[in-house]
Amino acid sequence: MTLADRWLLPDGVDEALPKQAAKIEHLRRTLLNLHESWGYQLVIPPLIEYLDSLLIGAGSDLEIETFKVIDQLSGRLMGIRADFTSQVARIDAHCLKSDGVERLSYCGSVLRTTPAGLDGTRSPIQLGAELYGHSGIESDLEILSLMLDTLTQAGLTKLVLDVGHIDVVRGVMAASGLTKEQETKLAAFYKAKGLPELEAFLAVTDIDAKAKVWLAELPRLCGGVEALDRAEAVLSGVSDSVSNALAQIRAVANVVSARFGAVGLHFDLSDMESYSYHTGLVFAAYVPGHGNAVARGGRYNFIGEVFGRSRPATGFSTDVKTLVALAEVVVTERSSVLAPSEHNESLWQKIKTLRAEGYRVIQQLDQDSNTSDFDFQLVAQGDDWELVSVK
Repeated sequence: MTLADRWLLPDGVDEALPKQAAKIEHLRRTLLNLHESWGYQLVIPPLIEYLDSLLIGAGSDLEIETFKVIDQLSGRLMGIRADFTSQVARIDAHCLKSDGVERLSYCGSVLRTTPAGLDGTRSPIQLGAELYGHSGIESDLEILSLMLDTLTQAGLTKLVLDVGHIDVVRGVMAASGLTKEQETKLAAFYKAKGLPELEAFLAVTDIDAKAKVWLAELPRLCGGVEALDRAEAVLSGVSDSVSNALAQIRAVANVVSARFGAVGLHFDLSDMESYSYHTGLVFAAYVPGHGNAVARGGRYNFIGEVFGRSRPATGFSTDVKTLVALAEVVVTERSSVLAPSEHNESLWQKIKTLRAEGYRVIQQLDQDSNTSDFDFQLVAQGDDWELVSVK
């Protein structure tokens, strides 16, 4: 390794310098305070856990994204978290053990083996909220509203909310009488939006003609409210689960329009991004000019089952670093004071008082320090010390 290579960071791994770090920390505190005002309690899970606990019930995609290491104490395989959800589910199931509704929030670094999208990071600072113990649409709406409130508080504008429901795809597949192998192939086509491949597959698949129409139309049922109208017509009579899913999407759209009138609505009824992870309503938020979702969430009712407590759950997450990059985060800097570095008890007490009052006090170590970089200077006045403006 050459000297020039020693300071290089791995692809998708970044660091924050002082000004950027100040913005990240300011936004982290602001958003966690927002979540607390909604009644969400902060939890701080460990960065690393035994792999079987970290990944159980989380789906194969998360396993691929997880860095794995050997614990030198026990010899067991451990994983560095790539997502908080399974950890928070474990906390709800094994530590809190509540039978009622639990509202939990979190914020911390995660590490992923691959970036999310072309411009994604492998080391986001994930912030999110989870609601356990309620299965109704009211909790879906609460989490979705908190997500939009979070993004708005961060300073994002021109938000577009994409809404879907896992039961639309699953219900159509179930009603079509497909084999597991055929469902897997279809899921890949839907995820990649591969319409030619989908049409070629359906042409040689021996299923009912109505089912072929449903399956062919699914990836085309995307767009604004007109897409939802068309879906209700095309998929009418498929099954009760599909009808109920469409009704939930319609109800969510109505509430979002009333609460967040400036947020655009988009519907994608063949969304497979969260197929192995979620169990009901799914949603993601986008901003113009940024290809990846800035926040994503949905319902996942059975994730706690592997921990011995199958509780209904819904939640969302976002990346604080992405929010800072996309929004104008303004950090109000403290007034700065330059103080001598001499050993003097009255000087030391004055410095302590100023710091307690909110000033940023720096003791001069370099005699060449430029006083113009500061707002004030501490100057001796007899036995006392006074602030003198240098601006």
